[in-house]
Amino acid sequence: MLEQSPLHAARYAYVPKVPEIFLEPIQNIRPLPTEKVEPEKDRESLKKLFPNSYARPAIKFVKGEAAMEEKALTVGVILSGGPAAGGHNVIAGLFDALKKANPQSRLIGFRGGPSGLIEGKYTELTSDVVDQYRNTGGFDIIGSGRTKIETAEQLEKSFKTAEQLNLDALVVIGGDDSNTNAALLSEYFIQKGAPLTVVGVPKTIDGDLKNEWIETSFGFDTATKVYSELIGNICRDAASGRKYWHFIKLMGRSASHIALECAFQTRPNIALISEEVEARQMSLSQIVGTIADAISARAAKGENFGVIIVPEGLIEFIPEIKLLIAQINDIIAAAGAEYESLSRGEAQRTFILSRLPAESGRLFSSLPESIQTQLCWDRDPHGNVQVSRIETEKLLVEMTARKLQEMAAAGIYKGKFDYQTHFFGYEGRCAFPSNFDADYCYSLGYDACLLILHRLTGYIAAIRNLTAQPKDWLPGGIPIVSMMNIEHRHGKEKPVIKKALVDLEGRAFKAFAAVRDKWALSSDYRIPGSIQYFGPPAITDAPAIILQLERHS
Repeated sequence: MLEQSPLHAARYAYVPKVPEIFLEPIQNIRPLPTEKVEPEKDRESLKKLFPNSYARPAIKFVKGEAAMEEKALTVGVILSGGPAAGGHNVIAGLFDALKKANPQSRLIGFRGGPSGLIEGKYTELTSDVVDQYRNTGGFDIIGSGRTKIETAEQLEKSFKTAEQLNLDALVVIGGDDSNTNAALLSEYFIQKGAPLTVVGVPKTIDGDLKNEWIETSFGFDTATKVYSELIGNICRDAASGRKYWHFIKLMGRSASHIALECAFQTRPNIALISEEVEARQMSLSQIVGTIADAISARAAKGENFGVIIVPEGLIEFIPEIKLLIAQINDIIAAAGAEYESLSRGEAQRTFILSRLPAESGRLFSSLPESIQTQLCWDRDPHGNVQVSRIETEKLLVEMTARKLQEMAAAGIYKGKFDYQTHFFGYEGRCAFPSNFDADYCYSLGYDACLLILHRLTGYIAAIRNLTAQPKDWLPGGIPIVSMMNIEHRHGKEKPVIKKALVDLEGRAFKAFAAVRDKWALSSDYRIPGSIQYFGPPAITDAPAIILQLERHS
């Protein structure tokens, strides 16, 4: 970038805080007992798919003498999937650790994500390059991509690229699908007899890549702080103008961690949690009824305004709509070219409606026409409806307005309903990382290097005790295979990392459930403000509220 803001320039000077053990010249490893987290029904299948990777222990790094690799290494790195704040610091931590172990080591960045490995597109990351990106947001140092490495041809091409570059190791920075790639590559390289270590790093702003060993994925902290600033601003505006209900959709297709964290940060009047909707088998009309009742109760106090948080993936968690989407998917898949030839809009809606079962047809017809059209749009490469393009917030607005009209006619509701809609998505992915993410990501990169030096292939970097000071964090790793289950995708059984959804029995959700009724009637919003990089640690370095609740802080 030719021109930098003052903050951009200042962030280069930030020195990430790291676990104390990283300051020691030599580390050793200690195996830890690992409870099998994969479903029992999938264990035999996973053993067959990963005979060389299955049933390994988790490890942590400890002080002590260790016989580590001293030769110069050539290591490749891939940024995979959507951007998340801190990715550049993972690369910086990896680069610095490699150079500390041996100044002659080289770091190769594959351009455009996993396809760069398959197609042999790469660039060497030197200090001149890496130094331009320290503590900054984005993935633009080498770019990213969403290619899945799963076919025999892709695996063999990846192997050939690694062989041609004489790679000693490969680091895959990504989410669940990306780290599934890493596990498959690790197993394939072992079977080929290649002495190449493959290591993963947990990234996703959605927060759904976590378990006992991975307390949070990187990028979640920054993204939720960005969204919470915007929501807090809207909360203050709502209380100032006193005339709008704000329906705010947030990223989070499979899990509602973002919505839950932003609820704690801002205390909106309503925060919907997709996992609860599914567990309680709530219908669309029940959800709308809950919203309308809250609006009516606040109107009775003379407060015709409020804030509602909606997870991006909510629509797929409503049982009746989930079934409807599955039926539409089947209709589109069966029709093939016939459906693809139809123009968007009325033609597609009519085609779908004519083939739906009666009950689903009635539900489809009851939806706003714009939502019907969006449900009929093209599917993503995995055959899924593109939920980020479905305006769930507008669906809820229109149906809530209908419900309030009915309540007004019955004399139940006496108020005025006006609204604004918002969708916060990409705004949170490439921000300057918070100090927490800057520290955590740099440490993850350093941790990945230690996994490489100990030749722990098929592991993902895992740093625990994250609610403590960084010097007390506990670096280590966990086998990626131990995080997997078998899912049916595209007619085949596939190994995938199981997404971590909001635990309705967990401390965080229970804490939320205990206060949400109070929030519904209150206008005492919490205003977190913007991310702070300079000042007291309580302001600059505080981890996510969810993380603090889950880790008993």
